[in-house]
Amino acid sequence: MASQLRFDAPAIERLGVPAYNWWNETLHGVARGGTATSFPQAIGMAAMFDDELLEKIASAISDEARAKYNALSKEGDRDIYHGLTMWSPNVNIFRDPRWGRGHETYGEDPYLTARLGCAFVRGLQGRGETLKAAACAKHFAAHSGPEALRHSFNAEVSAKDMEETYLPAFRALVRDAKVETVMGAYNRTNGEPCCANPALMEKLRGEWGFEGHFVSDCWAIRDFHENHKVTEGPVYSVTKALKAGCDLNCGCTYQHIMNAYAQGLVTKEDISRCAVRVFTTRYLLGILGDEGSEYDSIPYETIECEEHLELAHRAALRSCVLLKNDGLLPLDPAQGGTIGVIGPNANSRVALVGNYHGTASRYITVLEGIQDLTAGRRRVLYSEGCALSADRVEPLAQPNDRLAEALAVAKRSDTVILVLGLDETLEGEEGDTGNSYYSGDKADLLLPESQRLLMEKVLELGRPTVVVLLAGSAIDLEEAQERADAILLGWYPGAGGGKAVAELLFGAESPSGKLPVSFYRNDALAAMPAFTDYSMQNRTYRYYTGKALYPFGYGLSYGTCSLDLEKAERGGASVRVRNESSRPLEEVVELYLKDEGSPLAPPNPILCGFQRVRLEAGEEKTLLIPIDENAFTVVNEQGERIPGSGIRTLLAGFGAPDKRTEELTGRKAVSAPIK
Repeated sequence: MASQLRFDAPAIERLGVPAYNWWNETLHGVARGGTATSFPQAIGMAAMFDDELLEKIASAISDEARAKYNALSKEGDRDIYHGLTMWSPNVNIFRDPRWGRGHETYGEDPYLTARLGCAFVRGLQGRGETLKAAACAKHFAAHSGPEALRHSFNAEVSAKDMEETYLPAFRALVRDAKVETVMGAYNRTNGEPCCANPALMEKLRGEWGFEGHFVSDCWAIRDFHENHKVTEGPVYSVTKALKAGCDLNCGCTYQHIMNAYAQGLVTKEDISRCAVRVFTTRYLLGILGDEGSEYDSIPYETIECEEHLELAHRAALRSCVLLKNDGLLPLDPAQGGTIGVIGPNANSRVALVGNYHGTASRYITVLEGIQDLTAGRRRVLYSEGCALSADRVEPLAQPNDRLAEALAVAKRSDTVILVLGLDETLEGEEGDTGNSYYSGDKADLLLPESQRLLMEKVLELGRPTVVVLLAGSAIDLEEAQERADAILLGWYPGAGGGKAVAELLFGAESPSGKLPVSFYRNDALAAMPAFTDYSMQNRTYRYYTGKALYPFGYGLSYGTCSLDLEKAERGGASVRVRNESSRPLEEVVELYLKDEGSPLAPPNPILCGFQRVRLEAGEEKTLLIPIDENAFTVVNEQGERIPGSGIRTLLAGFGAPDKRTEELTGRKAVSAPIK
């Protein structure tokens, strides 16, 4: 039994149980296991504000995972990244814009993260009698950087912040979505390692009734003795983790289980309890032996099928956020003239996919998308402009060796599309081999110096310019906001995402994404708590006291919608929304609640409901939008949810109801009292 508690569990031949590798990743498509449909990175899918579409995407992902498992296991391949236990989604809260892994999450809001996380779990696990795949809520519980310290760091979190911010999404995934797996984080929380934390485990299995299996993050149990220094060696780390309820070890420390047993530190019952849980998951998947499942017939041809590629394209269209438009967009593909496409991310495949990605059979960069869409009608000139972060592209050249070419292209262009940003080599996970060992957290919110110089020089020319940002987190775009004609945030839009970006730029669709995180100016970091401080004071839109560059929930379109709040009741709101434009639009109606009387409530209104809607030109619809019941509670300093003041205001609009949103949109949220 002890050998079955490793992530690379060997076969039990006498029982007909095949070998199984528990480690697989499906953050935004089947990852690291060969060809698969590539969807936008998680933060981009969060920007859709569309749990219905996200569930369909997750279902497509698990179809592909099943297709791979069915085909490859018949070939005798039971290697890593080919199983059906998916270590996704990441429902940590993106509390600090410097965190490198923030783009793996659904953003900074607990309610949004919970809703989207539940949708992803339901899609991944399926609604059949057996599990199509086993989803995993990670990283339990207070985990969001710094990456460089994660193996030894102790996150000190108040009871209020824990209940109000860090736990709601995990609770929802366990109670509402019945997630099969929970993964413990590397760090300690309030002194105890997350993979053997009595308080967290009591929440999980006691209060919430979690019945699935618990897995450690990879080599996190080794950190007990090597970095956290809470045990004296691997045998004692095994003992601590097993007895706390960590069933499965990603890593090698559980190879010491039998040593712990021989020394009387763990019992047969301790081992059996964990083995029962992991075998139950395999049984529910129908892969324990010969029992099979209803998903065994999913064919290999499901991978990158037309339906899934269309889903990925639709997701990319809905995820992009229009941050600014002075009227330049949408461009006319039939109009003559020259388009200059400039920038290190313009023709980059790496910038399409983010981290934890699979391999697509075809990639469409932003440059290629523009070339395809305008073929035969417009001339497209291209320059890389600069290296992503280095001071030169060619090692033997002088600094800024592509700048002159970029300026030559810009001067000969009627419109410039400047494609800037980051990729997984600049923001990602500490120590991940997919990140070349030099990625991680950001030191600040600025673009790399090479890109700042490129943007400055191109904007100085005064050509009509669109800035396209491919990145997974907040970037200070103040110069672009002041001087560019338009800004489109594409996130990491997936392998074919360049097509979607091009279609949005040229008006085939109207942008409809909304920010799941606040975008700040770089100097805002000075007013925030230290990165190592897990207090929510002055963090995220709920607590931030300054003025964001682009607020949470914000995103423009190519038209205008109006809304009226017809009814505001505890169970939900009736909102009439009308497209006042001459073109079809998609919009996201957002509801926020402000407790006006309780000192325990966050200082700013909190998201409590949302619904995406498509409207034809001039069309009007009435939406009935449920309101999150937790919005009517507050959390005291002991971490207890209690009724709020009863003096509340419900606000409805197309972004967070703050002054900055009003400045950017020229529209104010409508409001009504609600009990």
